[in-house]
Amino acid sequence: MSKISIVVPVYYNSDTLMLLYEDMKEKILHKLGDYEIVFVDDGSGDNSWEIMNRIRDMDENVQCVRLSRNFGEHAAILAGLHVCTGDCAVTKQADLQEDSELILEMYDRWKKGNKVVLAVRAERDDSAVKKFFANLYYSIVRKCIDKNMPVGGFDCYLLDRQVIGVLEMLDEKNSALTLQVLWVGFKSDKVYFHRKDREIGESRWTLSKKLKLVMDSMMSFSYFPIRFMSGVGVICAVISFLWIIEVILERLIIGTPIQGWASLMCLVLFSTGAILLMLGILGEYLWRTLDASRNRPPFIIDTVEKAGRADSRENSGNGDTDK
Repeated sequence: MSKISIVVPVYYNSDTLMLLYEDMKEKILHKLGDYEIVFVDDGSGDNSWEIMNRIRDMDENVQCVRLSRNFGEHAAILAGLHVCTGDCAVTKQADLQEDSELILEMYDRWKKGNKVVLAVRAERDDSAVKKFFANLYYSIVRKCIDKNMPVGGFDCYLLDRQVIGVLEMLDEKNSALTLQVLWVGFKSDKVYFHRKDREIGESRWTLSKKLKLVMDSMMSFSYFPIRFMSGVGVICAVISFLWIIEVILERLIIGTPIQGWASLMCLVLFSTGAILLMLGILGEYLWRTLDASRNRPPFIIDTVEKAGRADSRENSGNGDTDK
């Protein structure tokens, strides 16, 4: 009989964790057969860890993973995939914005032979501003990175054990896990759902984290930044060449004296801004190259709490875990 793992990244979710477990227990756990729930505490500063272990005391199929510090949601999911023991694993957000029954539908699609099942947002109850920027991001991804990105995007997905092994083998840093899931290219399917607005707690998905996701997506999966630099350089060269010709012709034909202090300063400032922009893009690539060369793991596991025992370990993203 197959076993499914439910990986839940946790970051300041003390107010929703017990509600999440009760919702899953009422709706899906008794229908899954052999299952496990893996809660991953991504350096939360509240009492999420205590609540996770309280749930573990209530259910022997629950294990709790604690990272040494905050590494980010994608690293927390990777940590959960690293320690889970299921034949497949599904990610679940702890903010109660998607129905738990969605897992049943994804599990059924996996049983039909799909190794990746995406939970795509058909509708979402967010504000107009959030919808606009979310749609803008996914539009950029489809045009510049991966045309297979669903229109509504996805945060939750189910992965076969083989796919989990591939993601662990990639061991990428400063990357987007959702784009890695699309990149692996296994047989996949989609289920659609209505994403509800968050009613409890406060989102920790800050503007800086969103901007970093955009940068990581572009730098890790697309040649667009480099081609953009080349395009800007060509445009600047063409404009400068045409401007020189225009100035010379105006001097020869009309007799206009070549003075142009203001135009010269505009040209210098524009060129300087373009150069600094190019250096900034190159700096992003160089920093990512340096970060990858250090070979630091994407996450470090501090403690794993299972039913009846606790393991304190220093396992990281590229280490082995007893399963």
